[in-house]
Amino acid sequence: MSAIQTFLDEKLMPIAGRISEQRHLQAVRDGIILSLPLLIIGSFFLIVGYLPISGYNEFMAGIFGAGWLDKLLYPVGATFDLLGLFVSFGVAYRLAEKYKVDPLSAGIISVSAFMLATPFNVLFTPEGSDKAVEVGGAIPQALMGSQGMFVAILLAILSTEIFRKIIQKNIVIKMPAGVPPAVARSFTALIPAMTVILTVWILRLLIELTPFESIHVVVKDLLSTPLSYLGGSLWGTLIAVFLMMLLWSMGLHGDAIVGSVMAPIWLGLMDQNRMAFQANPEAELPNVVTQQFIDLWLNIGGTGVTFALVLLMLFRARSKQMKQLGKLSFGASLFNISEPIVFGTPIVMNPTLLIPFILAPLVSVIITYLAMDFGWVARPNGVLVPWTTPVLISGYLATGGKISGMVLQAVNIIVAMCIYYPFFRVWDKKKAQEEMQSIDLDATVPNEKTVDI
Repeated sequence: MSAIQTFLDEKLMPIAGRISEQRHLQAVRDGIILSLPLLIIGSFFLIVGYLPISGYNEFMAGIFGAGWLDKLLYPVGATFDLLGLFVSFGVAYRLAEKYKVDPLSAGIISVSAFMLATPFNVLFTPEGSDKAVEVGGAIPQALMGSQGMFVAILLAILSTEIFRKIIQKNIVIKMPAGVPPAVARSFTALIPAMTVILTVWILRLLIELTPFESIHVVVKDLLSTPLSYLGGSLWGTLIAVFLMMLLWSMGLHGDAIVGSVMAPIWLGLMDQNRMAFQANPEAELPNVVTQQFIDLWLNIGGTGVTFALVLLMLFRARSKQMKQLGKLSFGASLFNISEPIVFGTPIVMNPTLLIPFILAPLVSVIITYLAMDFGWVARPNGVLVPWTTPVLISGYLATGGKISGMVLQAVNIIVAMCIYYPFFRVWDKKKAQEEMQSIDLDATVPNEKTVDI
C-alpha cells in the first residue's frame, strides 16, 4: 500500500497537477458549462413534449391544436440546436479571462470566426421531388449545434490566441483619454479582430480548394468521428472513467480534467440521441454512452458510486466516526455531491479505499453498457437531466419514463456496495480501534487535582 501511495505522490501527482492547470482545457470545460443551463431548459420542454402518459398527445392536441408539439419544442431549437454557437463564445470568453484580456471582445470575435468558417448552404428537397437541391444564403442549423462543436472549440482557441498575442504586443488602436471606455475597447479589438477574420477567411479559401470543401468536413473526418467512436465505445469509456477515478484519488477533480476532453464527445453523442428521439420516440437510439450515461448511471451519489459507500456507513458502520459521516453526507450524496465522502472519509490518498473507488465505477460501466447495448434497459434519450437529480428519478426521466432506467441504477448501487464492503470493513474496523484506544487512553490519564493556595 505504501508503494502505491509513493507512486501516486511522486510520479502521477505532478503530471496530473500540470494537466489540471492547463488553461486551454480549463477554458473548454468552463465554456461548455456556460451552455448547460440552456440545455437543461431545453430538456424541460423536451420532457413535457414526450411525457409517457397514455392519451397525453390526444389531450394536448384537443386543447392546443394539432401543431402543439412543434410549438412546444421551439425552445429546444433555441438551445440544443445552437450548442456550437454557445460553446464558441463560452470557450473564447473563458480563455480570454485567463489571459486577462477583454473576454467580451474575444467571445464575439470567436463567434464571427465560427460563422465565417461555416458554409451558408443547406440541402432542400422540393415538394414532389426526390432530389435535394443546394440552397445558398441559409445558415445550416445542424452545424450550429453539436455537429459544429469541435470546430467551435478549435476556432475559439485559435481566435483567442491571435487576439491576446496582438493585444499583449500592444499592436492596437489607442483612443484619446476622453473617449468612453466601451468605445475605446471596441477600437482596441479592431486590429486583432481583423487579423482573426483574415486568418480564418484564408484558411477557408484554402480548404475549399481541397476535396474536404469546408473546415467542418475536415474536423469531422479527422477528429470528431474518430473521437466519437472512441468515446462512445466500451473500452474508450472504461479508459476515461479509470483516469477520472485515478485523478480523484489524488485529490484532483477528475471529472473536470477528463471531462474537458470528453464532454464535447459525450454531449455530441447525447444530442444525436436527442434528435433521433425527437424524430421518433419509439425508434432505437444510436448511442449507449452519452453525458447522461456518465452522470446518472456511474456518478450515483457523486464520483465513484459513493452513494453505495454512504449506505454502508449508515447501516453497517461500527465506528462512530463512519456512522456520523454517513449521516452528514447522505443529503449531499442524494444529490450526487461526493466531496464530503471523498475528502471526509477520506478516499483521497487512501490506499485502503482506492481499489473499490476505481473498481466500482468500472464495473458499473460494463453493467450499464451491456444492459443498454443488449436492449434490456432503455438508452438515455438525449434529455439533459441535471446531474444533481436524485437517483431513480434521474434514471426514469433520462430514459423517457422507462422503469428499466431506475432498476439499472438500483442494480449499480447494490453491486457497488458489494465491491466496497470488504474494503469498508477494514477501514471501519481501523477507525473503531482508534476510537477504543482513545477511550482507553482517556481512562488511564489521572484526573487533575485542584490545589487551593
